[in-house]
Amino acid sequence: MKSNLIQVLKVIAIIIGINLIASKLYFRSDLTSDKRYTLSKISERMVHKFTDRVQVDVYLKGDFPLDFRRLSQATQQHLEELKAQNSKIFFKFIDPTGIEEKLVKNGLQPSALTIEEEGSVSEKLIFPYAIAKYDKKEVIIPLLLNSSEGQEKQLQRSIENLEYAFSDAFSKLTSKKQKTIAVLRSNGTLEDIYLYDFLSSLKDKYNLAPFTLQPLAAVPQDILKELNKYDVLIVAKPTVAFSEQDKLVLDQYIMNGGKTLWMLDQVYAEMDSLQQTGEAMFIPRDLGLTDLLFSYGVRVNFNLVQDLYSSKIAIATGNVGDQTQFKQFLWRYYPLITPNPKHPITKNIEAVNLKFPSEIDTLKNNIHKEILLQTSPLTKTTGLPNIVSLLTLADKVNPAEFKAEPKNLGVLLEGRFTSAYAYRTQPFATEFKKQSEPNKMIVISDGDICANQIQDGNPTSLNVDKWTGQYFGNKDFLLNAVDYLVDDSGLLTLRGKTLEIQMLNKQKVATDKGFWQFINIVLPVIWLGIFALGYTYWRKRKYAKVIG
Repeated sequence: MKSNLIQVLKVIAIIIGINLIASKLYFRSDLTSDKRYTLSKISERMVHKFTDRVQVDVYLKGDFPLDFRRLSQATQQHLEELKAQNSKIFFKFIDPTGIEEKLVKNGLQPSALTIEEEGSVSEKLIFPYAIAKYDKKEVIIPLLLNSSEGQEKQLQRSIENLEYAFSDAFSKLTSKKQKTIAVLRSNGTLEDIYLYDFLSSLKDKYNLAPFTLQPLAAVPQDILKELNKYDVLIVAKPTVAFSEQDKLVLDQYIMNGGKTLWMLDQVYAEMDSLQQTGEAMFIPRDLGLTDLLFSYGVRVNFNLVQDLYSSKIAIATGNVGDQTQFKQFLWRYYPLITPNPKHPITKNIEAVNLKFPSEIDTLKNNIHKEILLQTSPLTKTTGLPNIVSLLTLADKVNPAEFKAEPKNLGVLLEGRFTSAYAYRTQPFATEFKKQSEPNKMIVISDGDICANQIQDGNPTSLNVDKWTGQYFGNKDFLLNAVDYLVDDSGLLTLRGKTLEIQMLNKQKVATDKGFWQFINIVLPVIWLGIFALGYTYWRKRKYAKVIG
């Protein structure tokens, strides 16, 4: 008896010891093939910056179909991983039912969820957002990406984007010093009203300031010194040529580490003038930047690119009473570009709409070039000058004419850039640098990529065409581009995360629903009945023999 008690006490002591050790040696192991629960080093650094409580409210609670419950579950699992890294992270899931009006006032726009159940289709408004609060700061985190490829693809992209969405928000919450961005306001660049949507989104994250290359009574050395204070320079559709003095300022800004986002039109082509007369002569626009960009490794050609995969334009076709009637036509001078899915700038964004773009050639040098925007294979180029007519909308297209190689329309350049004035006379004296440290720039052959439309005197969304209602990824692309240029932590690389998510085949589920209900509900009952009858029969046989 005493030995048994000792054995029991030993077992209890061992169990207590194991629990004490386990409480001290806590660890988590990700056994999934795609490592979906493993945080990147970047995310871990962001999480560890919190020194006080951070509260995350997630509005993904409610009666959702299975697919959207996956997004909610994936969000919860990701937050649990974050909390495991820093116990100061607290989160809760909130059902938005009854507080919809309050959420809309706080800037959370609902999304329409299409629900397919038992052959019927219905819609439900949801609020796929989280709000993170820390140190008197508040950041809205969109959890559902826009997608025109269907709901399943939308959910796939959204789940893949969760780590970036939360890390980006945490970066905003803990940022002590914002980067500064200069927006060029000389050389005939776009007016503020056409940049409103793009710049309004940027100002939530960066300090923005206008900058001119020709201020009154300023010497070029002072202009360069002032420009060097900015991390990024945005050049949006200049229409006036750059002087040699301007170009040296820009060149030395780049040599000193300045990042640049070039959005250039090499052709005089405006839809407004074309719609007024029905046809227009499009001619080259020489901005004087060819030699500058050539030295960095690209050339924007003086031509027009046409693509059969294009967006639509609305053309007035007549009047009914006082109402003008419009009809939509595919306009092959407006290529609809499927972005490069392998780069974090362009992964998981909608097609980008360009207007009268030109082809970009990449040149051989020591600069790494990544093609971000490229036409489909069904494309062709036309030289300038060229007459463009709206009458061609009614013409039948000969596909044989559109078999050129895909054309580059947006290029990322990274490396040590060589000055365009390394072997040329400099227009003014300065502390000249012949080569930059590792740097990057983006060149896009369309100045209107960042231009929102105007309706009733007010700017519209850059991502939506006011005439056709088509949804594009222009703003998302440009915001990612600026983030990539500015980012030194590699945060944007999180957008490259890819997960293997298996979605249900809804059609097969609806077709085979009865079969699987029979397998899972009826068949177990039948087997249990057969077992009960067999066991009863066996007992009768057994005890009948004993009695007999």
